[in-house]
Amino acid sequence: MTQRLIYVFGPSGAGKDSVLLGLREVWGDMPAAHWARRTITRSSQPSGEAHESVSAPDFLRLQEQQAFAFHWQANGLHYGVRATELERLAQGDCVFVNGSRGYLRSFLSSYPTASIVHITASIEILQQRLQMRGRDTAEDIAQRLKRTVELAFPEGTLHINNDGSLHAAVIELRSGLRSRLCCTEA
Repeated sequence: MTQRLIYVFGPSGAGKDSVLLGLREVWGDMPAAHWARRTITRSSQPSGEAHESVSAPDFLRLQEQQAFAFHWQANGLHYGVRATELERLAQGDCVFVNGSRGYLRSFLSSYPTASIVHITASIEILQQRLQMRGRDTAEDIAQRLKRTVELAFPEGTLHINNDGSLHAAVIELRSGLRSRLCCTEA
């Protein structure tokens, strides 16, 4: 059943939020799905993902209360996915989680049969998108682009290159999930 837990990750600027939003629009006849909302120590932003914003002390309090199924730190922020966001797995639904490259190994230790999706783009495209986003300084962008995380991708990882049109990446992801991840028998 945890194969229907779909962990999506990739570098900042790869377009994960945009691809996932596009996927929601074309999901159609696929199995029922839930896009898990993250809890983040960042204020809500009009063009960013829909998330729950909390202060760092509130996040740590939630962590102590074991409210999160999993949590991590990246880019100076705390991220978490509440346990309640995974409840739909018990109903056989797919649950999408927008995760982190740096947390992948820990995630897989708890959810070894989860489906893994890696969304990426070329360095040039990542840089352009990060600059257009306007949230980071030039130094922050340079650090994000330099950051590499040595990853051994689990077998069956679905790789999506989001250098071209957003629609193409969305359709590639939907097709890959249909054939390899979501539509297998539980």
